[in-house]
Amino acid sequence: MSEVIVAKFGGSSLADSKQFLKVKNIVLSDNRRRYVVPSAPGKRSREDHKITDLLYLCHQHVAQRLPFDEVYSIIEKRYLDICTELGVSLDMKAILKEVKSRIAQGTSADYAASRGEYLNGLILADYLGYEFIDAAELIVFDKNGQFDAETTQNRVQTRLASVNQGVIPGFYGAMEDATIKTFSRGGSDVTGAIIARGVAASVYENWTDVSGFCMADPRIIEDPKHIEKITYKELRELSYMGASVLHEEAIFPVKKEGIPIKIKNTNKPQDEGTLILSDLSPVSYSGTITGIAGKKGFTVIAIEKMLMSSEKGFFRKLLSILEGNDISVEHMPSSIDSVSLVIADSELGNKMEKVISDIHSQLCPESIVGYPNMALIAVVGRGMIKTKGISAKVFGALAQEGINVRMITQGSSELNIIVGIENEDFEKAIKAIYKNFITKKI
Repeated sequence: MSEVIVAKFGGSSLADSKQFLKVKNIVLSDNRRRYVVPSAPGKRSREDHKITDLLYLCHQHVAQRLPFDEVYSIIEKRYLDICTELGVSLDMKAILKEVKSRIAQGTSADYAASRGEYLNGLILADYLGYEFIDAAELIVFDKNGQFDAETTQNRVQTRLASVNQGVIPGFYGAMEDATIKTFSRGGSDVTGAIIARGVAASVYENWTDVSGFCMADPRIIEDPKHIEKITYKELRELSYMGASVLHEEAIFPVKKEGIPIKIKNTNKPQDEGTLILSDLSPVSYSGTITGIAGKKGFTVIAIEKMLMSSEKGFFRKLLSILEGNDISVEHMPSSIDSVSLVIADSELGNKMEKVISDIHSQLCPESIVGYPNMALIAVVGRGMIKTKGISAKVFGALAQEGINVRMITQGSSELNIIVGIENEDFEKAIKAIYKNFITKKI
């Protein structure tokens, strides 16, 4: 059986006719790229609009009984310009007129928003000479609006078995009664993964405007190195701490089948990109790390009580206090006589005094102190467990910059080290750790 590649292209990759030409060259350069999943046109410049945003705006205008012709004319011009410049044979004016009519009649927000991908899919299929397959035929949501993975899998396998080369729009599917239903924003990544699973792809390519994942935030580190290979677990750790290139839900359909994901740059296809591999794939212990990520805006509540670890029910009561105040905990490092609660400020809100009061009255600690304005930094790497001195390098880097570490926690998988520092030291700490691992020789 020959190898199959599913290629998903993001909004910036299909923003105008010049970008369509790049996509065509990429797709046709490898005949294994048999199935292509497009997003709606993204921004061409900082001041520009995403087509999906304009479609949502049209729906809102209709809901408020306001005219939407002016907004829709921007959408029409964008698609008609692309069609004219590419020389495609579609009667795009008639198709746009039909979509406008449906929106005017008060169709759902999901239908309106999904048309960005639908229209781009029609254009791309014509331009490539590929068959167009409406995602509403393949991707199924149940009566509760939940994605039905197995029914979808069966439909994809059956329908695409007879399609040698196809374009399937991203972002949406349909309920059992044919009502259009979208994924959350960025959901074209999910569609691509679903199609990759359905056709048992050898790789799922995700083409965007960056050359893969950076080892650190490029807004903090100038021109950071790219990650060549990363596992699903490492990616989850970095994404959770704020690193973002890929829609998180896009990992699950392909992870289940062990299909690797390749992040590539449409504007620089020669760049190697990042390969996301199975957690079970071999790892080389290179003595370094995979990446650094972090977030600001946490409060740490430090609690001390002699023999708390031998006091039955202590931690259960502590967590029930937080649950009673509708607060979830980010981390909970502990020692024999102390425990720290790391809580996002967005969760804590103005409940700090109430939480401390409840802990005092129910658990009678000897000491309870709140530390606001905290940031968390995660140093992630699957090879860390087998490499001596990683922790020393992290803390040595912070010490050299005079950064006070307020909290340390390491997961049982030893995939990461998380340090708590003050918000004001966040950028300086990222730079220090990156410099110690990346710009200095190991």
